[in-house]
Amino acid sequence: MSEGNVTLSISGGVASVLFDRPEARNAMTWRMYDQLAEICGVLQAHPGVRVATFRGAGGRAFVAGTDIEQFREFASGEDGVRYEETIESRITQLESLPFPTVAVIDGYAMGGGLAIAAVCDFRIATPQASFGAPIARTLGNCLSSANTARIVAGFGASRAKRMLMLAQTIAAAEACDCGFVHLISDPAELDAKVLELCERLASNAPLTMQVAKETIRRLVAHGLPSNDDLVRICYGSRDFKIGVEAFLEKKTPTWTGA
Repeated sequence: MSEGNVTLSISGGVASVLFDRPEARNAMTWRMYDQLAEICGVLQAHPGVRVATFRGAGGRAFVAGTDIEQFREFASGEDGVRYEETIESRITQLESLPFPTVAVIDGYAMGGGLAIAAVCDFRIATPQASFGAPIARTLGNCLSSANTARIVAGFGASRAKRMLMLAQTIAAAEACDCGFVHLISDPAELDAKVLELCERLASNAPLTMQVAKETIRRLVAHGLPSNDDLVRICYGSRDFKIGVEAFLEKKTPTWTGA
């Protein structure tokens, strides 16, 4: 299976970023996270971009999280802390872009894909889109404080508990009802709806939008506590190793609580 690519194209002030690994539902490899960081660096310095879209290739998924195969390399809780720090740096680069961003979600947005969607300013989804981080059922790891805060901000505390503790996924309709999704569109009309939103955003005052976006980001992130001690517990556990192997072998994990 390929390591995948994250690609960038720019036309008429609209940047289009594509997560391109459809055979793995666009699950992110280390290489793809690095490419995303490089693209965000280019966009941060690009004077002509007014809005950016992010979408997955293949029509089955936006991004179905991080490629689980890579977790086999982890040997301790410190590996989990470093992983969460690295992912957070990539996510923050996207979140800090000075212009509006739009996630176009057709299919799954899970784990790391949910985090990427959550830091975009707007989300347009197809009816079959779904959102979640079902790690309590699958891997036995956890999220950083920052990503947990983003889920709470986007879905509310009660839904966040359903997603993180009950391992439930949230369908597009419910995500729209709670305000996480801006608009639901049939696949045939998706590109037109995305273009319409991009054109509207591009016509607004850039600095007003930049200041509003950054102020909201600071409000969500204000006083955010570290949870590195908790991350170490999950990623350093026997259960995490059991979860990874069970996931890759398509088995149901048997948790030990250790």
